[in-house]
Amino acid sequence: MIEDIWVDPAVAELRPDFAVLAMAVYGLRNGPTDDRSRAWLAEAADRAVTPDDPRVEAWRDAYRAFGAKPQRTRPSVDALVRRMPLPEINLVVDAYNAVSVGHGLPIGGEDLARYAGTARLVRAAGDEPFEVVEKGEPAIDHPEIGEVVWRDDLGVTCRRWNWRQCVRTRITEETSDALFLLERLDPMSLEELQAAGNELTVLLEEITPGLHVETRLVTA
Repeated sequence: MIEDIWVDPAVAELRPDFAVLAMAVYGLRNGPTDDRSRAWLAEAADRAVTPDDPRVEAWRDAYRAFGAKPQRTRPSVDALVRRMPLPEINLVVDAYNAVSVGHGLPIGGEDLARYAGTARLVRAAGDEPFEVVEKGEPAIDHPEIGEVVWRDDLGVTCRRWNWRQCVRTRITEETSDALFLLERLDPMSLEELQAAGNELTVLLEEITPGLHVETRLVTA
């Protein structure tokens, strides 16, 4: 699956420095937040980057490049570092949120059982479906024309690069196979990106010893 992930040239024109470390993880045994993942979140909060960190500011610049207003719809890592203590979701989401704020990079998590086809980062046409919940009811939204989005064959999986994930592919306690997208811009080095991936792998292996992990670096 990860060997087919691609970045559209129109996105590469915006940020030639973009890279994503894709991690496909198979055989997870997820579950509710416990004392172990609470400790990860607490430790990550103690070492979290600040909103004015250059790695976070790079994402606000990237949002402005395609017309988004990062003060209104914040990049995921920017939103997380302003939200302390970190929210408790489930073991797997707690793990990647802890890595995200500790290293200052956005991380997305997708349930592969609900994913359709190849993950790709593109600029939206504007008519792609984006599944959300509004007032407790399922609804369909759409991205703006030219917005940078992650998508699969069925529609948008994450709007505004890494701002908001669709309901369909989010990781739940029933997720067993997952795709993680660790995203990087300058000034984060590729070595830092790999270190974040290594840390996430360690935490996921604490949740599920013996799981299978495949990784691939995709650049603009």
